[in-house]
Order: sequence, then C-alpha cells, then structure tokens
Amino acid sequence: MRDHVGRPPPLPTRRRPASIRLRVLLWRCRFLVCATCLGVAAASTVHALRPPQAPTTGVVVAARAVPAGVTLDASDVRIARFPVGVVPDGALTSVAAAVGASTAVPLRAGSPLGPGVLASDDVSGPTGTVVATVRFADPAVAGLLSPGMRVDVLAATAEGGPGGVVARRALVLPVARRPTSSGGLLGSGPSGDDSVPVLLAVSPDEAPALAGAAASALLSAVVVP
Repeated sequence: MRDHVGRPPPLPTRRRPASIRLRVLLWRCRFLVCATCLGVAAASTVHALRPPQAPTTGVVVAARAVPAGVTLDASDVRIARFPVGVVPDGALTSVAAAVGASTAVPLRAGSPLGPGVLASDDVSGPTGTVVATVRFADPAVAGLLSPGMRVDVLAATAEGGPGGVVARRALVLPVARRPTSSGGLLGSGPSGDDSVPVLLAVSPDEAPALAGAAASALLSAVVVP
C-alpha cells in the first residue's frame, strides 16, 4: 500500500524488551559498576580491620587558664573525654563537684581537676606533702606571696647570725579563713601579733625543722621557680 505520493508506509519499530535494555546499559557502564563495587569492598575491609576505639570517661578539666587561689565557677570548668587508662587517680567527673572549690596551684586550659590542684576544706597540699602554718619576721611578706608560688624558707637568729634553708620549694596555698569565737584566723586568738600566717605545703621531713625554726629564729622567704 502506498500513500498519496507513492511512498510505501514506514515499517513499525520494534521495541527491545526492558531486560535487554537493562543488560545493554549495564554492559556500557560495566567499568563504573566494577569500580563502585571495589570501593565498597575496600571500605568494608578497612572498617573491619580498624581496631575498636578505646573506652573513654568524662573528666572535669579547666576550661581556661586559672591562677592559684581562685574560687571556680561553672564557666571555669568543662567535661573532657579521656581514655580510661590515663585518667588521673581521684580526678573529678562532675562539674558540680568542682564549682566552689579553690585552686591550690595555677591551672592551664585542659588540666584535669583533682587532688593536688584544688584546695580542699581541710586545707591539704599536693600528695606527699603536709601543710605548715608559717609567720614570717616581716609581716608584709604574707601580702606579697600568692597561692601557687614556690618559696625557700630561710631561718636566721634574732642576733643576725647565719641561718639556713629549712624548707625548699614550699608551695604557697590559699589561706582558708575560718573565723572563730575569738575572731582569730585559722583558730588563732588575738595575741598582739599582727603578722599574717602563710600556709605552705612542705615535705614531711621539712615540717619538724620548720616548726623548730619558727620558735627560735626569724623566718624569711625567697621566691624560687
């Protein structure tokens, strides 16, 4: 049959089945499919061979640099995650436990908080030290010393004779003011002595020598690194 111009009508177009079209498409994209499969397999292998992450725990640390003798508030501390195996003994794990405590030594940002860096209510120094109350011959010395400083304590006789070092690199601690019925500081009553006591963390071996020198000599302090 011909149309009005004498040309035969076009033959009907055969459509390929969907399965054949899909196979043709996959054949054309075979390299991309292979590369994708290899990438998935490599990622799965790396994930399977990766060692398990070490367990961690939350530890309270200083959120910023904090000087010694500062009473901490919520903005001074934060929680940081530490591997369980490296958490310091006695480290605080609750922000509420750190708020209101005083720093016994200067803290750097990220320093864990715990014994030795905080001044507790019972006035204690770092582990392995004892706390001694010292009154220096010059009352002004107490006002010049700040918590966190390290000092050598020197003893000299009242006659100006030579003395010696009775405590080395003693740590100056914050003074816990506890008023008593007599209005004294740290439980001391009015004695006519207007010198202010200084709390020092010293070694147990130095404490007896320091106490003996305080009774028979004039004490002075030298700030050391």
